[in-house]
Amino acid sequence: MQRIANLLAIQDGKALLLQKPRRGWYVAPGGKMESGESIFEAAVREFQEETNTTPKNVHLKGVYTMVIKREQEIINEWMLYTFVAHGIEGVPYEETKEGLLGWFDIDQLHHLPMAEGDRTNLLFVASQQGIQYGTFEYTEQFELLSETIQNSQE
Repeated sequence: MQRIANLLAIQDGKALLLQKPRRGWYVAPGGKMESGESIFEAAVREFQEETNTTPKNVHLKGVYTMVIKREQEIINEWMLYTFVAHGIEGVPYEETKEGLLGWFDIDQLHHLPMAEGDRTNLLFVASQQGIQYGTFEYTEQFELLSETIQNSQE
């Protein structure tokens, strides 16, 4: 099963998002974990590679199972580990091979084009305490079929 780690940086009430060219959807910078890498190391490395900045005060905020279905058959499945950083060091790229980077007000997460599971995930990361766990089921065209969410707090 593939493992993906991403990281949403929040600074001055804004979130740093990457707009991917394929669908025009917004995502938190991130990517595939490398062999032997911790989820924390992967999130920070991918964030640094995609933004040219270093995240500060990094914390795990979500653990998700992502499932792609063709009718009732599971055709792809991966784990997503989402982190939050409160602040960054450096000046982010404006554009990379991964897409366009920009700062957006947290409220804009409600309306920006993105996968609906990402919206659930990123809104929690940006505005709630604790850790969220969940499963998102999608069609092959990334239409959300279902989501199951659990939140926990210490």
